Amino acid sequence: MVKGYIHSTESFGSVDGPGVRFIVFMQGCNMRCKYCHNPDTWDKSGGKEVTADEIIKAALRYRSYWGKNGGITISGGEPLLQLEFVTELCKKCKEQGISTVIDTAGKPFTREEPFFSQFNELLKYTDLIMLDLKHIDSSDHKKLTGFDNDNILDLAQYLSEKNVPVWIRHVLVPGINDDDFSLNKLHRFIKTLNNVQRVEILPYHNLGEFKYEELGIKYPLAGLRSPSRESIANAQRLLHITDYKGFITE
Repeated sequence: MVKGYIHSTESFGSVDGPGVRFIVFMQGCNMRCKYCHNPDTWDKSGGKEVTADEIIKAALRYRSYWGKNGGITISGGEPLLQLEFVTELCKKCKEQGISTVIDTAGKPFTREEPFFSQFNELLKYTDLIMLDLKHIDSSDHKKLTGFDNDNILDLAQYLSEKNVPVWIRHVLVPGINDDDFSLNKLHRFIKTLNNVQRVEILPYHNLGEFKYEELGIKYPLAGLRSPSRESIANAQRLLHITDYKGFITE
């Protein structure tokens, strides 16, 4: 039996996929995004060991609240770092008619084996991928996260080839990725994809800053304020948010 390591769960997620969802936050992430509000999920050796059956049993207590569109969202950390466990969890969810969503930044993706075959197996049991595109420029992406984004964009293109439903998420960070040039470039890339159902702007916030203090880590964006309403509206305009209506939110 495959076991996974989770950081925590949330019973009534309303912004992590269609409907009301049970959220599983996986433990472990290689990226070090400057705005990350969950640095306590980074450590791959931490977390609570669980089985897929234990997760499903906990989630099913809230099934009556999900309605016809809710279900389970697997987030992180980075769920693709525990690919075998996430695949088993999604497969068992589908056996019970539970909607599955994967919320990922995509960094573990590769077309090399054994990852590629296992990832394709996961896609058989996944209803939706929520893909976080942090910065469209590879060098700026590396400054922001510690890694370039070449394989992340390749993942987006592969999901388009496979016609896997995708929601694109973009955390808007003042002075880092909110300029018109970057947003226009991101829009042009998204328009090359044929499977994007929704594009979301997530305004930067520093609500996780206290966690850095508790962990003894210097917060990289100390003093940075959330984007203004005007900046958010500009990003929504440049990304043509209203073009993407192929989704259900209730």
